[in-house]
Parts: sequence; C-alpha cells; structure tokens
Amino acid sequence: MAGMFGNDAGTNTAASNAAFKQGLGKVYKWYTGGFLAFVVVLAVLEQMGLSRQWIGLIFLLATIGLYAGIGIMSRTTDAAEYYVAGRRVPAVYNGMATGADWMSAASFIGMAGTLYLTGYSGLAFIMGWTGGYCLVALFLAPYLRKFGQFTIPDFLGERYGGNLPRFLGIVAAILCSFTYVVAQIYGVGLITARLTGVAFELGIFLGLGGILVCSFLGGMRAVTWTQVAQYIILIVAYMIPVVWLSVKQTNVPIPQAIYGFQLQKVTAKEKELTTNAKEVEVREIFKQRSAALAAKLKDPATALAADKAAAEKSVADLKAANGALSEISAAEKALAAVPKDAAAATKAWTAAKAGADVKSRPLNGMPPHAQQFAGDPNGDAAAQKAYDVSRRNFLALIFCLMVGTAALPHILMRYYTVPSVKEARQSVTWSLFFIFLLYFTAPALAVLVKYEVFTVLIGTPFNALPDWISAWNKVDPSLLSVVDINKDGILQLNEMSIGGDIIVLAGPAIGGLPYVVSGLVAAGGLAAALSTADGLLLTIANALSHDLYYKMIDPNASTARRVTISKVLLLVVALCAAYVAAQKPADSLFLVSAAFSFAAAAFFPALTLGIFWKRATGIAASLGMIAGLGTTFFYMVTTQPWMRGLFGITSPIQLWWDIQPISAGLFGVPVGFAVIILVSLVTPAPSRKIQELVEHVRYPTLRAA
Repeated sequence: MAGMFGNDAGTNTAASNAAFKQGLGKVYKWYTGGFLAFVVVLAVLEQMGLSRQWIGLIFLLATIGLYAGIGIMSRTTDAAEYYVAGRRVPAVYNGMATGADWMSAASFIGMAGTLYLTGYSGLAFIMGWTGGYCLVALFLAPYLRKFGQFTIPDFLGERYGGNLPRFLGIVAAILCSFTYVVAQIYGVGLITARLTGVAFELGIFLGLGGILVCSFLGGMRAVTWTQVAQYIILIVAYMIPVVWLSVKQTNVPIPQAIYGFQLQKVTAKEKELTTNAKEVEVREIFKQRSAALAAKLKDPATALAADKAAAEKSVADLKAANGALSEISAAEKALAAVPKDAAAATKAWTAAKAGADVKSRPLNGMPPHAQQFAGDPNGDAAAQKAYDVSRRNFLALIFCLMVGTAALPHILMRYYTVPSVKEARQSVTWSLFFIFLLYFTAPALAVLVKYEVFTVLIGTPFNALPDWISAWNKVDPSLLSVVDINKDGILQLNEMSIGGDIIVLAGPAIGGLPYVVSGLVAAGGLAAALSTADGLLLTIANALSHDLYYKMIDPNASTARRVTISKVLLLVVALCAAYVAAQKPADSLFLVSAAFSFAAAAFFPALTLGIFWKRATGIAASLGMIAGLGTTFFYMVTTQPWMRGLFGITSPIQLWWDIQPISAGLFGVPVGFAVIILVSLVTPAPSRKIQELVEHVRYPTLRAA
C-alpha cells in the first residue's frame, strides 16, 4: 500500500497505468472490507457493554489515524505530485475523490436538515449543486485540463497574460475557499464534540490534526487517496440509517422508492398538528411573548430598568425569606441574564421576538413539506406576491449554486489530476454518479425523519423523552432544545427547537438504532468535512505558494522551497480558519452559499469567456472579476444580517427584486460577463499566440486525448 501511494516516480505508459489502477482496486477493496469488519466488531463490543464515549473516541481516533496513515505514505516534495497528484489519477477514483471533496459538512450534515426544515424549497440546493456538474463537464473541466496548469489563478495568468488577472484570481480563490472552509471546520468541531464529549472549541482543533496531516505532508496526492477512503466511509454511513428507517416504517429497503408514500403520511400529519388544540395553545403563548417583547422594544431603557429592578427584588426577597438555595441561585442567574444596557437589551429582545414570531406559526414555523412555494398564485394580492417572490428566490438560488459549483477552485483543481482530457470528461461523469448516490437519498431521509418525529416523538411525555435529546442539548442548545411551554408535561411540536445540522447525525438515534451506528454516521460526517477542508486548504495554500510566491515574487525558487512554503502557509491558514470557526460566525449553510456566490461572480465569466472567446482581454477579465465580485460582496454586506452586524450597517435592508442575500451571485455574474465583453471590445485584442492557444484548446480536445 505504501508503494501504491508513495512513489514519486512513475511512467505514463498504458501498461503501467493499468497496473496502477488494478493495484488501487485491490487496496480499496481490502480497505472497504476492513472498515465494515471494524464496524461489526464495535457493534459486538457495544452489546458486550462498551460505553458510548469509548465508541465515539475509537471512531474518531481510528478514522483520523487512517487518514493520517495515508497522508504519511503519500508524503512528497515533488511539485507535480504535490500540486496535481502526478496527473495520473484514474477517472473513477478521481470521481470518488471529487465526490468526497464535494460532500462537505453542508452536504452530508446539512442537506437533509435543510430539506427537513424547508421542504420543497430545499430541493433548490440539490438541483443547483447537481446541475453545476453538467456545466463543469460541458464548459470547463476538459478545456482546463487541456491548458495543463496547476491552479485556477494559474490558468487566468496564462490565458490573460500579466500578473493582475492571476493576482485577482488568488484573492477570489482565497475569499471563497476560506469562507467555505470555515463552515467545514465548524462541522468538524460539532461532530468531534458529539463523538468524544469534549468542548466544541477543542473538538475543532482535534479534527484539525486530521486535516493537516494529509494535506501538509502529501499535498494533492495525499488528499486524493484520502478522499477516496473518506468517500467510502461517508456513503456507507449515510445509507445505513436511511435504509433502516425505510425498513422500519414500510418494510421496503429502498428509501428512494417509498419517499412519496411517506410524504403523503407526513402531509396528513401536518394537517392534524396544525389544528391540534395543544399545539394551538403553545402557539398562542408564543404570540403573547412576542407582543410583550414588542411593547418592551418601544421604550427599551424604561423596560430594562423595570426588569432589572424586578430581578433584584426577587433575589432580595428570597434571601430575606431564607429561600431554598436552588431558588436563590436561579434568581441570581436571572439577574445576571438581564442585558447590561439599552443597546444590548434591544438586540436581545429583537432576536427573542423574532424567535417567538416563528414559534407562533403552525408547524414550528416550517412550511408544509410538499408545498412548492409560499403564498398562493390564486389568492389575494399579498398571497400572489409571496408566491412570486418565493419562486423567484428558488430559481435564483439554483442559478447561483449551479454557476458557483462550476467555478469553485477546489473542485476544478481535481480535473488537473487525471491523465488526459478524455479522462477529465469521464471523471465528471463518475463525480456526478457518486454525488447522485447521496443527493438522491437526502430527500427521502428528510421525510423519513420528519415522519418519525411527528408520529413517535411529538406527544411523548417529557419524562419519557429519549436520551439523545439531552445529549444533543449538551453539545449545543441552539441545535436542539425542548421546553414545556404550556406545562402539560407532553411534548408539542412548537415546544421543540431543532437545527438542521443534527437531522443526519441524530438520525440513527431517532430511528432507534444502536449507538455504534450514530458513531458511524458521525465518522461519515467527519469524513465529509475533513475531505472538503483538505481540498479547500490546499487550494488556498497553493494559490499563495505557487501563484503568488513562485509565479509573481520568486520565479527562480526551487521545487523544494515552493512545496515547503505551501506547507507552512497551509498550517497558518488552517489555524486562522479554526479560530474563525470557533467564534461560530454564522450558520454553515449561509457560509457555504456565500462561497458559491463569490466563486460564481469572480470566476465563471472569466473562465468561460477565456475558453470560448479568444477576443477576451486581460484587462477586461480583471475588471470583470472586480465588478462581479464587488457587486456580490456589496449586496451581501448590505442585506445579510450577520454581515451587516460585522460591518456595522444600520440602514434599512433594501433587497433588489426581493432576492435573498444567499443568492447575491445572481447580480454579480451578469455584471462580470457584461464588463468583460464590453471592455474586451474597446481594448486591443490578445496576442496571436494566446488566440491560437484558445483555438487549440477548444477544438481538438477529444483527438488530443
């Protein structure tokens, strides 16, 4: 196995490639069998009394140790191996590696959770992300492979000439990759904390070790073979719980086949819960809370003074009456929780009111799962507008995710690692297949979990709730919490706050499976987060070391020096990303979606026009990237609540055509295209050499393969 992953030298003959591929097949067959045997042994040990904490710790150490082992065996200082895995990764394995690179924490953990919380509208993510690979196959992957560079900024520099396009590509690659990697490291911390019981912040840095040991030692070669191993773990981990839930609910082991049947049952249960008397009672309590908070917000200073005086009086009265220590402690906590000043009170009460408003709506604020869009096309003016806005945002999100997928640097880099243009095309096909396996299953998992929650969990007495609820509440109360609002001792739907990030991770426990399966799913989620984080960190480090340092600062730098600088930069970037992730800056779905909009606006116009229009000029591409990325960033900063707070923007939010900030790339992409086309038409054409290069890349693609 060390020889399979660890040789820097290698010929490109058909015989050696065939032997290389055959050897890989044997290695990964043994690996898959060994992993399944490992899970079975842990399941047996659990039945014999092995504690959950030990199971989680064993999963964490074993999987990270495995990835570290592959990284050590794949260590290299050869530039071609470090940056593009020697350009000898077979199409099917590159497809698996791309699938793992793609199956980020957001996809593995958040996709089914998003569908659980948003229903039909969540399908925009699946349609957009999957459709993006069609754009990759048709417009980008084979042509970029034909150019033969190491990175996307490298392509921009060679195609458009000069350092400005390359530098802007570096900035854009770092921006979208860093935004994306923060979300992955957040997922790593969440899963590691759940597996081991350590604090979230410590979990981030434990998981970071698994990320660094692969990409740090072996670059793209180590990351590639690790990602193949990670894909096997994550797809097995994802499928087992959903197949189990399918069998449990319908006796059919094909969840995709019974998805519609269970959706009908969920729809019927939604109607029942909407009119349930206890549910209505809980919603009314939240309405009253919202009204009380609205009254406080009219005069925060006076309301805050009254709250503080009441809390102080409560503590004093209990102490004077020699009240119970538990009651005094609770009163003191309530006093400490009173906001410090009017500004803090306004912020806290506004957030609390927003939460109460959601909780005052039917189905805990979730739309009916099968409802296509909000509003009603046949209703009154307000309902028609809501329907139109909802549909418009659905299509805008699909567009941004498709174009962003086609332009993500860490994904496009994968197609530099295959031996030929032909295999680049085949690799995209395999990527789509391996991604399809999970995406075709996620909608079914969301419905099966929702059915389980609605029919088994809701209506359960609080003193009989399963252990996994309190366990997840300890990890992060914002992900899962239950409070008996109406004091009847029975759990109603609106008394439960659940975050989308735990639908997959808690799926085995929700279905009643042994804890070892929960550990397996967490290991799968960890594999997804680590694989994407590896690719993203490598993209950032390579952009800085290869494109900035080697191509722009010191073209005479030795190969060893370039690789060493890349490793040092990778470590620095990883630590910075971990620090940002530890602050829990925003929900992972927004961070990931922002990365797609950034990539779409910055890269897609410059890449596609650079390939298909030989008249596109360097200054036009540079201005187009600046204009597209600037437009996208401006819209996000002025409309997204977390970013508004980060930049201190207090003016009223002004949405353009009611498009949500998650789809900001909708405005940046056409601006980028327009600027590149218009500026190209009024600036001198590229050199004859570059125009001939574009023609050579476009037309003899298959013949050259």
